This record gives sequence, C-alpha cells and structure tokens, in this order.
Amino acid sequence: MTENNKPQKEPFNFPPVGKNKNNKAPKINSYWIYLVVIALFIGFNLYNLQPDAEKTSWQEVKTKMLEKGDVDKIIVITNKGIAYIYLKPDKIEEYSKLKSKGFKNTSSGPHFSFSIGSLEGFEKNVEEARQEIPGAQNVTLEFAKEYDAWGDIFSFLFPLLLIVGIWIFFFRRMSRGGGGGGGGIFSVGKSQAKLFDKESNIKITFKDVAGLAEAKQEVEEIVSFLKNPDKYTKLGGKIPKGALLVGPPGTGKTLMAKAMAGEANVPFFSMSGSDFVEMFVGVGASRVRDLFKQAKEKAPCIIFIDEIDAIGRARGRNPNFGSNDERENTLNQLLTEMDGFETNSGVIIIAATNRADILDSALLRAGRFDRQITVDLPELKDREAIFKVHLKPLKLAEDADIAFLAKQTPGFSGADIANVANEAALIAARKNKNAVGKQDFLDAIDRIVGGLENRSKVIKAGERKAIAFHEAGHATVSWLLQHAHPLLKVTIVPRGKALGAAWYLPQERQITTREQLLDQMCSILGGRAAEELVFGQISTGAQNDLERATKQAYAMVSIFGMSEKIGNLSYYDSSGQSDYSFTKPYSEKTAELIDSEVKTMVEAAYQRAKGLLSEHLEQHKAVAELLIEREVIFSDDLERILGKRPWKEEEEEFNKEPDETREGDPLSPEK
Repeated sequence: MTENNKPQKEPFNFPPVGKNKNNKAPKINSYWIYLVVIALFIGFNLYNLQPDAEKTSWQEVKTKMLEKGDVDKIIVITNKGIAYIYLKPDKIEEYSKLKSKGFKNTSSGPHFSFSIGSLEGFEKNVEEARQEIPGAQNVTLEFAKEYDAWGDIFSFLFPLLLIVGIWIFFFRRMSRGGGGGGGGIFSVGKSQAKLFDKESNIKITFKDVAGLAEAKQEVEEIVSFLKNPDKYTKLGGKIPKGALLVGPPGTGKTLMAKAMAGEANVPFFSMSGSDFVEMFVGVGASRVRDLFKQAKEKAPCIIFIDEIDAIGRARGRNPNFGSNDERENTLNQLLTEMDGFETNSGVIIIAATNRADILDSALLRAGRFDRQITVDLPELKDREAIFKVHLKPLKLAEDADIAFLAKQTPGFSGADIANVANEAALIAARKNKNAVGKQDFLDAIDRIVGGLENRSKVIKAGERKAIAFHEAGHATVSWLLQHAHPLLKVTIVPRGKALGAAWYLPQERQITTREQLLDQMCSILGGRAAEELVFGQISTGAQNDLERATKQAYAMVSIFGMSEKIGNLSYYDSSGQSDYSFTKPYSEKTAELIDSEVKTMVEAAYQRAKGLLSEHLEQHKAVAELLIEREVIFSDDLERILGKRPWKEEEEEFNKEPDETREGDPLSPEK
C-alpha cells in the first residue's frame, strides 16, 4: 500500500456524523480564539461606555453651578491638569447640554470638565468661592491621578511586536522556496535545488545541441551509463563521479545540462552556485548537506551546479579578508560531500563555469571532477549546424544561405548565433517582409557587432571629414598588409558609441605568428596615422585603437615571449593562482624593460602605418572621399581603388577546410 493509500485516522474528539464517510470534523484555528478575545474586550468597553463630559470653564462653574448648589463634588486629576465636575443626580436634567448628550439622573458622571491651569491657582480659586458662595462650602474637593492601563500596555508591547513582525517577515522572504519546509523560518538551511524527474516536461534533448561533437559525446556517455549501467560495469569500469563543463559564456554549457535533464530517466537536481551563499553564517554548508541528502535518497541521479565559481574559488585567495569566510566553509562542505569519508554511489555531479582558472585545486582533482569537458567557441561547421537549429522556426527567403552566414560569424558563440537569428526576424518584420532574407541577417550581424545605427546624431562637416579619413586609414593600411584581417566594409554612420567602424572577417587561426600580430597592430594604428598625415593633428577618436594596440603589445612582450630583449619568457599565470597577489612576477628593472619594449613596438607599427599611407596618399584620399559620398563602402570599392590584394589566393588556400584523411598525413587513422 502506498503512502497516499494509507487509511486516514479520525480526529480524537470529533467522531463522524451519520453514515457519510466524507464528513470531516471541524478544525479549531487559533486565530478564532484571538478574535473572540478581542470581541469580548470591545463589547465590555462598549457596555460600560459613559457619555463624554461636557467642556466648560471655571467661571461658568462658579457663577451657574456653585451658586445654585448643583455641584456634588469636584475631582482634580493632578497628572493631567483637568477638573471633573459631578452634579447632584436631581440637578442633571436641568442642563440641556447634558440631556442632549444622553445623560440621565442615573448617570454617575463626570458631567463637566475643564482645564485648571496651575494646581495652586485652582486651589486658591476654590477657597475664594467657598468664602463668597455659601453653597460651595459643602462641595467636596478631591485630588486623584488617572492612568490609561491599556495605553501603557500598548506603548510597551507595540515596538516589541513590530520588531518581531519585521523579523518574521524577512525570514519568510529569505526562506521562501526552501526545500521541504514550505517557506518557514527554519527552512533557510534547506537546499533550493529544483528537481526534474520523469514527470517534468523538459522538451530539450541532445538533438537541440548542435555542434560540440566531442563535448556532447562525453555527456551522452554519462547519460548512457545511467540508462544501461551493466554495459560498463561488466568490464569493471566505473562512471566518472563528476564532470566540469568549461568554456566561454554562451557556448552552450547550460543548454547541454538541460539536454541531459531531458534525456536522462533519473532525477535531475539543478541549482546555481550563488544559491548556496546567504547572509547567515553556516547556511551554505547546510544547503550542501541537504542537497546531497536528497540526492542520495533518489540515487541514481544527477546534480547540476551552474556557475560553480561562486563557491569554488580557491581558498585563501578570496577578495574579502574576514576571519570567517562563508564561501570557504561552503566549499569545504562541498568537497567533503563529493569525495569524503562517506560514499556517494549513484550521485553524479555536473558543474559549469567560465572561470576554471580560479577554482580550487582540491575541487578539480580526480575523484571529484574526473573529467573537464571543454565547450569552446564553435568552428565553421559547428556554426553551420547551430544556424540550422535556430533557423528552423523562421520563414526564410530563397537567398538565405546558411553556409554563407556561418562564414560571416567567426568568433560567435551559440548564444550570439541565436541572437542573430532572432534579430534578423525582427528586422524583416519591421520592414514588412514576408520572409527573412540574406540582407536581414547581415543587418542583424552589424547591429550585434557594432550596435544600433544612430543617423540622427548631428556631426559637423569638419568632424565628418576627420572620421572619414580616420576610417579610410584603417581600410587602406589593412588592405596593403598581408596578414591583416580581410576587410568587408567601412562606414562613417554612427553606431552605438562609435562614430565610424570598419568590418573585418577574422581568419580562424589556431596559432598566430609574430608577423601576423605586428600587421594587425599596424592596421589598428592606421586611423591615428591618417589623422596626423592629413590634418597635421591628432584627436580623441583613436582612444579605442590605442587601447587595443597597447594591450596587444604587452601580451606579445610579457606573455608570448616575442621580444628579443625580454627573451622567451612568459609572466602569465594560466592557473590563476596569483589573481589577488600584491607582487609582480618580475623585478622593477624588468618592468621598465617591458615598458620600453612595448613603446618601441607600438611606435614602430605606427611609423610603418604612416609610411604605407604616405606611399599611397592619393588612394587613401580617394577612399575617404568615396566614404564621405556614400557613407558605406565595401571591399569591392577598395579593390577598384587600391587594386587586387596579391595574397588573396594564398589566403583562400590557407583557409580551405582540410580533408578528413589525406594520403601521407602522419595523423591519419592508417598511420
């Protein structure tokens, strides 16, 4: 018998009425008790409620009430400075004001009240009235103090109840969504992982993950083991305990985890690394324990931790200097749960990060994350496959070529390609087209790379000319250099923060030589060189160019060892162990030498750019004037002005896709 089919016990004091088994006994809620108490209190006060005393003055009391002998007694409330007048019962009806308020002969009073001012002055007035008025001698004068018990209790309890209420409110907000506790204040330490099982409707599968063949094969093997464990265990093998997905943002790490959740027929726990960290000490470690406790109960299962660098940063190098670091405590508990004294058989941990260099070495060792799966930026064939996935829901025109789009998007991640497809559809809809065409995709790529066109920006004629010669300098220099990236188009239409831009098609190289880097640096500085040659002055428009050239030069000298004076040395720490250190890995003398080499390298590239522009001054001017006239020019226009590049055939041969197997290839399967 399942838990849902267990017989229900009858309440103790409420037997079922009649023969109907569905009759349920009434439940007593504690809130009803509070309501009854409040109602009784209000009713008691309403039952004893007397009409309010009529306001008057001492002069009226003296001339009208004391002289007639209507006053029975006067009670002075010393702590409030008020005097209450009590009339004789047979005299109440003689006052019309009291009758209109509801006073009767049986009303005990007080009937009138007034402010006495100072107590000494009032006592003096009463003594004078007793001497002047014979009937006033029999009036009783009493002094008393009056306290508001309920008001005092309320003023004491209200601040305390307010603090308790705020405390409960914030605890409920912070613990909302906690596992197993329904959001109570004691569920703060519960795991907040989302559970996906067979009943969850997850439509993403491995078919939706295009490209990434090697990474997908590794992940599919884990899912295959969970589905058919005998295939692997009969040979004595064991499935890896954990796999770490590493790669740049947008390459599909989380998408691959979603596909695992859709493919695997086992429970799948998903949460972010930041979900472990809270403002309370010990909550992170408690949530780790609760997560693995739930996972062990549902084993075999998969735990996916996205952005694990939020808690997996190397210990001792966190950017805060507190004596008790919550992240380190959470990491220690995670290390213990993944591979500690107790075994986690059947629990597989999948994590994703784009900062693997800052993770703790104990987290990356075998036994915790046995595999590191690199999910890199897609190559040409992978981009083509990704485009096919994202273009399925679009209505494409006949001129939409997927292979062409893949070639136009080097360096794009899977998320970028999805954005290109969506932007192209929006652009086509904005133009009232019936299908998404080739130009819509090109406009989408331009918008993503350069930003939105800003044709409404007012640019003076002199500034427009300077921008045109600057961009023409980039285009001319890059066209005349062998290893510079091939130019696609140049524009002086403002996009985003840029006043002009030149579009290149970067060559997909796995390695880059020193000559190629120097040609690229020279091309970057072509805009500043053009300004100085043509106008005899420089402007702030080359700020981004100088920044890129400087960073590239420092990388060549201090990372890639491309300086003769520095030699074959690299001061880059790929392990990330020195992210928060306060010392440089070289001396001050070496630092001065690095700065000198960088300055020499950048200056040589700048002089080289000036020399190329001086040799082709007329062609550069023609490019700039054409750019002013059209605002956008393409590579065909530059080929008509500057001539055909002599290295074009070599570049096409270099960029040709290699055959799968070539005769004599030392890396072919036959060898």
